[in-house]
Amino acid sequence: MDYALFWFCLIGLLWAGYLVLEGFDFGVGALLPVLGAGTDAADTEKRRRLMLTTIGPHWDGNEVWLLTAGGATFAAFPHWYATMFSAFYLPLLVLLVALIVRNMGFEYRGKRDDATWRRRWDLAIIGGSVLAPFLVGVALTNLVRGLPIDQDMEFTGSVFTLLNVPSLLGGLVVLGLSLTHGAFFLALKTRGEIRGEAARLGTWLGLGSALLAVALLLWLGLTQGTAWTWLTSAVAAVSLLAAIGANTRGAEGWAFAGTAVTIASAVATYFLALFPDVMPSTLLGGLSLSIENASSSELTLQIMSVAALVFTPVVLAYTAWTYWTFRKRLGTQHIPEAVSVR
Repeated sequence: MDYALFWFCLIGLLWAGYLVLEGFDFGVGALLPVLGAGTDAADTEKRRRLMLTTIGPHWDGNEVWLLTAGGATFAAFPHWYATMFSAFYLPLLVLLVALIVRNMGFEYRGKRDDATWRRRWDLAIIGGSVLAPFLVGVALTNLVRGLPIDQDMEFTGSVFTLLNVPSLLGGLVVLGLSLTHGAFFLALKTRGEIRGEAARLGTWLGLGSALLAVALLLWLGLTQGTAWTWLTSAVAAVSLLAAIGANTRGAEGWAFAGTAVTIASAVATYFLALFPDVMPSTLLGGLSLSIENASSSELTLQIMSVAALVFTPVVLAYTAWTYWTFRKRLGTQHIPEAVSVR
């Protein structure tokens, strides 16, 4: 068994799981100022609390997928991890700060019954929910596009090297898909006015995301494309259009499933475009990091594989149980009055 290839595929699966699951709660957080706007201050607060309640049981568990992806990369591909964190040091620092501030917003906005207090934490949630998926999209697209890496596996560029048109487009696509995914999730999980508003907004967000995604996937196909990447790109495009169509017919569950397949297919396209490299070099005479030259020892990968085969089904079962337990719809009538905790 090729353990290095197994872990490359598993890391791709972890990134797909992260963006599918964290993607919708990014979308919900980013849509707070749009779908959380009520007729008055009291209605606005109830709507925002309803939106945050829909993701309350899930957002912290969803972030485990990112931690696991990072940990798996560190253990299975240490050279990939080292070069990637060297290249993306500043963006990853900003991403970490955005996630921390966003999570503090979830935890602290209800600690006081004060409008100014809540408004400031809402800004933290909104800012983190917009910035995080954008930065993830920029980073992943830069991986596929390639970076200036020398013979010593060292990144020789700067932060401005990362700010190129394809990668910025990748950031917008991940953000757009997260917004669409989040809108469909709210349409699936809520009742009343928010449900209809989320469905209508999701259609427009989906159409805008589709245009951006087509441009990005065409670029990927024309520059690093193979028969497999064209296939997964087609699956992503068809799934997104099917999700929009299901949403217009009121089939929110199918719409949400469609955007989940779209995001997973987009991640698969990225990793298929990378293969057999993990970080291609754009330098003439540079050394691209591949699955083989960036991986850990065979014994390390074997031990990791046994652990993954034992614990991954447990994590998946627990995650599925959590989503099943909190599957019912909520409305503003289910939201109690605010209570100050001092």
